[in-house]
Amino acid sequence: MNIDSLPFPLPVEPLLEVKGLPYPLVASGKVRDVFDLGDALLMVASDRVSAFDVIMNEGLAGKGVLLTQISLYWFARAAAITQHHLVDEHAARIVELGKIHPELQHRSMIVKKLKPLPIEAVARGYLSGSGWKVYQETGKLFEYGLPQGLQDSSQLPKPLFTPTTKVASGHDMPIDCADAAKLIGEELFQRVHDLSIALYQMGVERAEAANLILADTKFEFGLDEAGELYLIDEILTPDSSRYWPREGYAPGGAQPSFDKQFVRDYLESLDWDKTPPPPALPEAVLAGTLERYIEAYSTIVSNNE
Repeated sequence: MNIDSLPFPLPVEPLLEVKGLPYPLVASGKVRDVFDLGDALLMVASDRVSAFDVIMNEGLAGKGVLLTQISLYWFARAAAITQHHLVDEHAARIVELGKIHPELQHRSMIVKKLKPLPIEAVARGYLSGSGWKVYQETGKLFEYGLPQGLQDSSQLPKPLFTPTTKVASGHDMPIDCADAAKLIGEELFQRVHDLSIALYQMGVERAEAANLILADTKFEFGLDEAGELYLIDEILTPDSSRYWPREGYAPGGAQPSFDKQFVRDYLESLDWDKTPPPPALPEAVLAGTLERYIEAYSTIVSNNE
C-alpha cells in the first residue's frame, strides 16, 4: 500500500508541536500531547520520532496519523474483551473536531479522564529484546524459569506477563509480579494480568490472519473515580508492539520488524552516545521508516478488514 491508497490523508510536513489550541496542555510525551477539553481529554499523536529516549530533531510526516488509526482499529476489537478510554460517540466528536482543526482529525483520540496505573503491562510470546538479553545472562525471563537452549526470537512455551514500572522519563524497569501486585493491589493486578494475556491473544490471532507474528506488546490501564478499570493510551501499534513477518521467520537472530528499529539501526552505526543533542537523520532513513509504518498499517488493518 502506498500513501495515495490510504483511506486518510497524510501530511506533507511533520507535525512536531501542536499549536494554537484553546485547551490547556496537561501532558506532553515523546509522541503524544494531551489537552483538557473539560469533560474529556484530547490525545494528539504528533510526528515526533524518539530513539533511545531522545527525541530526534526531524519528524516523520504522518506517523501520528498511522499510529492513531491502528489504535482505533484495535480499540474497536478490544471492546469485546474490556472497556477502553474512548468517549461515547467518539467518531462523531472527532468529525466535529476536524471541522475546526482539520490537521488533527486523523491523529486524535478523545478519551475519558482516568488515572493511569503506575505499571505498564507487557505480554510476551517470544524471546526478544530485553527479554533475550536477560535470558542470556540468567537462563530466565525475568522471574520466569525457561527451558535451556532457547535462541534469540524463539517462541516461549506460553505467553508470559512481565510488568514494568512506569516512569515519566528514561527507561521503564522490569518489576516482579509480586511487587506489581503490592503496588496496585492483588485483585487489580490479577485483572490486569488476565486482560493483558487475553488482549495479546486477540492480537496474535489477528496478526496470524495477516501472516504476521506478534512477538510482544505493552498495554496501559487506568481507573475512573469509581475504581473501574479501562484500557488506555495506544494499543497494538508498531510503537508499542513487536511485529515480525511470518514468512522467513527463523529463531537464532533478530527478525525484521515494522517499527522505528530502522532509525535505531542507523543511529547504532554512528559514534553517538545516545544523549542529546541527537544527530541528524538523513532523508533516506526517514523515508524508509515511514514506509515501514505504512506497511504496518496496511498489513495489520487492511488485511484484517
